[in-house]
Amino acid sequence: MTLARAIATLFGVGQLKPAPGTWGSAAALALGVAIDHLLGFPALALATLAVIPLGYWAVARTVAGAADKDPSEIVIDEVAGQWIALLFPAAAFWVRGMEYWALSAWPGWVAPFLFFRLFDIWKPGPVGWADRKGTAGATMTDDLWAGLFAGLATVAAAGLWHGVMGR
Repeated sequence: MTLARAIATLFGVGQLKPAPGTWGSAAALALGVAIDHLLGFPALALATLAVIPLGYWAVARTVAGAADKDPSEIVIDEVAGQWIALLFPAAAFWVRGMEYWALSAWPGWVAPFLFFRLFDIWKPGPVGWADRKGTAGATMTDDLWAGLFAGLATVAAAGLWHGVMGR
Protein backbone atom coordinates (compact mmCIF):
# COMPACT_ATOMS: atom_id res chain seq x y z
CA MET A 1 0.00 0.00 0.00
CA THR A 2 1.40 3.38 -0.98
CA LEU A 3 1.54 6.26 1.49
CA ALA A 4 -1.06 8.15 -0.56
CA ARG A 5 -3.45 5.19 -0.51
CA ALA A 6 -2.90 4.66 3.22
CA ILE A 7 -3.81 8.28 3.88
CA ALA A 8 -6.73 8.28 1.42
CA THR A 9 -8.24 5.19 3.09
CA LEU A 10 -7.36 6.36 6.61
CA PHE A 11 -5.01 3.42 6.97
CA GLY A 12 -7.62 0.90 5.86
CA VAL A 13 -10.72 2.25 7.60
CA GLY A 14 -12.16 2.89 4.13
CA GLN A 15 -12.11 -0.86 3.51
CA LEU A 16 -14.71 -1.50 6.23
CA LYS A 17 -18.13 -2.53 4.95
CA PRO A 18 -20.92 -1.63 4.78
CA ALA A 19 -20.95 2.16 4.45
CA PRO A 20 -17.22 3.00 4.42
CA GLY A 21 -18.06 6.73 4.49
CA THR A 22 -19.86 6.31 7.79
CA TRP A 23 -16.97 4.24 9.19
CA GLY A 24 -14.56 6.94 8.04
CA SER A 25 -16.69 9.66 9.62
CA ALA A 26 -16.92 7.73 12.89
CA ALA A 27 -13.16 7.19 12.98
CA ALA A 28 -12.62 10.87 12.15
CA LEU A 29 -14.99 11.88 14.93
CA ALA A 30 -13.20 9.70 17.50
CA LEU A 31 -9.80 10.98 16.39
CA GLY A 32 -10.98 14.61 16.31
CA VAL A 33 -12.54 14.42 19.77
CA ALA A 34 -9.35 12.79 21.08
CA ILE A 35 -7.17 15.53 19.56
CA ASP A 36 -9.39 18.22 21.06
CA HIS A 37 -9.54 16.52 24.46
CA LEU A 38 -5.84 15.70 24.74
CA LEU A 39 -4.23 18.62 22.90
CA GLY A 40 -6.90 21.33 22.84
CA PHE A 41 -8.90 23.20 20.25
CA PRO A 42 -5.89 24.90 18.59
CA ALA A 43 -4.45 21.45 17.81
CA LEU A 44 -7.75 20.33 16.27
CA ALA A 45 -7.87 23.48 14.16
CA LEU A 46 -4.28 22.94 12.98
CA ALA A 47 -4.92 19.25 12.29
CA THR A 48 -7.97 20.21 10.21
CA LEU A 49 -5.95 22.76 8.24
CA ALA A 50 -3.27 20.12 7.66
CA VAL A 51 -5.58 17.27 6.62
CA ILE A 52 -7.24 19.31 3.86
CA PRO A 53 -4.20 19.72 1.56
CA LEU A 54 -2.96 16.28 2.61
CA GLY A 55 -6.31 14.85 1.54
CA TYR A 56 -6.27 16.61 -1.83
CA TRP A 57 -2.77 15.22 -2.44
CA ALA A 58 -3.62 11.67 -1.32
CA VAL A 59 -6.85 11.50 -3.33
CA ALA A 60 -5.20 12.84 -6.49
CA ARG A 61 -2.38 10.30 -6.19
CA THR A 62 -4.69 7.41 -5.35
CA VAL A 63 -7.16 7.91 -8.22
CA ALA A 64 -4.66 9.02 -10.87
CA GLY A 65 -5.52 7.15 -14.05
CA ALA A 66 -8.66 5.56 -12.59
CA ALA A 67 -12.09 6.07 -14.13
CA ASP A 68 -13.77 6.40 -10.72
CA LYS A 69 -12.46 9.55 -9.03
CA ASP A 70 -14.43 8.94 -5.82
CA PRO A 71 -14.20 5.26 -4.87
CA SER A 72 -15.97 4.38 -1.63
CA GLU A 73 -12.78 3.30 0.14
CA ILE A 74 -11.42 6.86 0.05
CA VAL A 75 -12.42 8.37 3.39
CA ILE A 76 -9.83 11.11 4.00
CA ASP A 77 -12.48 13.47 2.63
CA GLU A 78 -14.77 12.38 5.47
CA VAL A 79 -11.99 13.14 7.94
CA ALA A 80 -11.61 16.69 6.64
CA GLY A 81 -15.36 17.32 6.50
CA GLN A 82 -16.05 15.77 9.89
CA TRP A 83 -13.30 17.80 11.51
CA ILE A 84 -14.65 21.01 9.98
CA ALA A 85 -18.06 20.19 11.48
CA LEU A 86 -16.46 19.37 14.83
CA LEU A 87 -14.59 22.69 14.90
CA PHE A 88 -17.84 24.55 15.54
CA PRO A 89 -18.76 23.05 18.93
CA ALA A 90 -15.09 22.62 19.87
CA ALA A 91 -14.49 26.34 19.32
CA ALA A 92 -17.59 27.29 21.30
CA PHE A 93 -16.53 25.17 24.27
CA TRP A 94 -12.91 26.35 24.04
CA VAL A 95 -13.97 30.01 24.13
CA ARG A 96 -16.00 29.24 27.25
CA GLY A 97 -13.07 27.48 28.94
CA MET A 98 -14.69 24.05 28.91
CA GLU A 99 -11.59 21.90 28.36
CA TYR A 100 -13.25 18.53 28.80
CA TRP A 101 -16.49 19.19 26.95
CA ALA A 102 -16.30 15.91 25.01
CA LEU A 103 -16.82 13.95 28.21
CA SER A 104 -19.86 15.84 29.49
CA ALA A 105 -21.45 17.53 26.48
CA TRP A 106 -21.90 14.52 24.20
CA PRO A 107 -24.51 16.23 21.99
CA GLY A 108 -21.68 18.61 21.04
CA TRP A 109 -19.98 15.82 19.13
CA VAL A 110 -22.94 13.65 18.20
CA ALA A 111 -24.73 16.50 16.39
CA PRO A 112 -21.84 17.35 14.02
CA PHE A 113 -21.49 13.65 13.18
CA LEU A 114 -25.18 13.24 12.36
CA PHE A 115 -25.42 16.52 10.47
CA PHE A 116 -22.26 15.74 8.51
CA ARG A 117 -23.58 12.34 7.44
CA LEU A 118 -26.90 13.97 6.50
CA PHE A 119 -25.30 16.60 4.28
CA ASP A 120 -22.75 14.16 2.84
CA ILE A 121 -25.50 11.74 1.79
CA TRP A 122 -28.21 14.29 0.86
CA LYS A 123 -25.76 16.57 -1.02
CA PRO A 124 -27.74 19.83 -1.11
CA GLY A 125 -26.56 22.89 -3.06
CA PRO A 126 -22.77 23.27 -3.25
CA VAL A 127 -22.23 19.78 -1.81
CA GLY A 128 -24.01 18.20 -4.77
CA TRP A 129 -22.50 20.64 -7.25
CA ALA A 130 -18.99 19.68 -6.15
CA ASP A 131 -19.85 15.97 -6.10
CA ARG A 132 -21.19 16.06 -9.67
CA LYS A 133 -17.92 17.47 -11.01
CA GLY A 134 -16.50 13.95 -10.81
CA THR A 135 -12.87 15.01 -10.33
CA ALA A 136 -10.31 13.99 -7.74
CA GLY A 137 -10.51 17.48 -6.24
CA ALA A 138 -14.29 17.29 -6.04
CA THR A 139 -13.94 14.16 -3.92
CA MET A 140 -12.58 16.41 -1.18
CA THR A 141 -14.54 19.57 -1.93
CA ASP A 142 -18.04 18.13 -1.50
CA ASP A 143 -17.13 16.92 1.99
CA LEU A 144 -15.64 20.29 2.93
CA TRP A 145 -18.98 21.89 2.04
CA ALA A 146 -20.86 19.16 3.93
CA GLY A 147 -18.65 19.83 6.97
CA LEU A 148 -19.33 23.56 6.81
CA PHE A 149 -23.08 23.00 6.56
CA ALA A 150 -22.95 20.44 9.39
CA GLY A 151 -21.07 22.87 11.61
CA LEU A 152 -23.59 25.63 10.93
CA ALA A 153 -26.49 23.24 11.53
CA THR A 154 -24.90 22.20 14.82
CA VAL A 155 -24.67 25.83 15.93
CA ALA A 156 -28.28 26.44 14.87
CA ALA A 157 -29.48 23.33 16.72
CA ALA A 158 -27.54 24.33 19.85
CA GLY A 159 -28.96 27.84 19.66
CA LEU A 160 -32.47 26.47 19.30
CA TRP A 161 -32.03 23.94 22.11
CA HIS A 162 -30.20 26.15 24.59
CA GLY A 163 -31.53 29.56 23.59
CA VAL A 164 -35.09 29.24 22.39
CA MET A 165 -36.05 26.18 24.41
CA GLY A 166 -34.01 27.33 27.41
CA ARG A 167 -32.33 24.01 28.11
